[in-house]
Amino acid sequence: MSAPLPLPSFLQHGVDAAARTMLQPPGGPVFDFIQPFGEEALVGPDSVCWRIYKNAVSLFIGGVAAVILELAEPGVRTGVWEHSTFRTDPIRRMRRTGMAAMITIYGPKSAAEAMIAGVVRMHGAVGGQTPKGRAYQANDQDLLTWVQATANFGFAGAYHRYVSLLSPADLDRAYSEPLPASRLYGVEQAPASHAEALALFGAMADQLEPSSIIFDFLRIMRAAPAFPAPLRPLQHLMVKAAVELVPGWVRERLGLTALYGLGPLEERMVKAAGALSDRVILSDSPAVQSCLRLGLPADHLYRR
Repeated sequence: MSAPLPLPSFLQHGVDAAARTMLQPPGGPVFDFIQPFGEEALVGPDSVCWRIYKNAVSLFIGGVAAVILELAEPGVRTGVWEHSTFRTDPIRRMRRTGMAAMITIYGPKSAAEAMIAGVVRMHGAVGGQTPKGRAYQANDQDLLTWVQATANFGFAGAYHRYVSLLSPADLDRAYSEPLPASRLYGVEQAPASHAEALALFGAMADQLEPSSIIFDFLRIMRAAPAFPAPLRPLQHLMVKAAVELVPGWVRERLGLTALYGLGPLEERMVKAAGALSDRVILSDSPAVQSCLRLGLPADHLYRR
């Protein structure tokens, strides 16, 4: 891993402010990752997950890739599209989902457990029928497993492809380390390795189907102001990078042609942004604040 990249104070201040706005925008709920001092997280600070989730570029790419895969499954697609604010307020919904992931990985254990319990209760009221008449319920074991698998696949895969190659062992750890948290969400059989995730994808092949909603989602993510104006062109590339991360056979099934993916030069640009993001310390980020909560230096995750 490369050493941290010091920035001039004025630039560091701007980067910190942008990151703060993305995760905890003004007027939204604020979560303090630095308190209570010394309280461990559900996942340890020397984990692969702590290293992966600190990177804003791969986190965005992995999150979009995960949602593409989620929307390919009819039950998850109907639940997400009809019981969330993706259509009306996509950025708020993505930030809320991103914050939940941050609390799950970095937050103090007591706060993470309370937050997860709230999510489980909320999901208990979400259910209905798909347009084809199939009943679904958000806490259904198969749907929960699919959501967990696609999230781990997206985040780990984005870091591995666009930031820094993970060893086979570390790639598997990106799936096994969140298992205790997954069980709190009610997921009993989440894939514990990359191979198990790919096997699940294969087993789900007959259930995945194209939908105009997937293209609506991609249009929304290209247009929504997720990043400050100067970084908006990079946002467009990261949406394409997310499409590229989806397994080729799934892209083909969903109708995501090469036009939706990255060209060679664009991929090099995304990788450069991902590598840079991995070296810039964001002082107000959940990763850094959680290191400080545990008595670790702010650059702990940037010098390993």
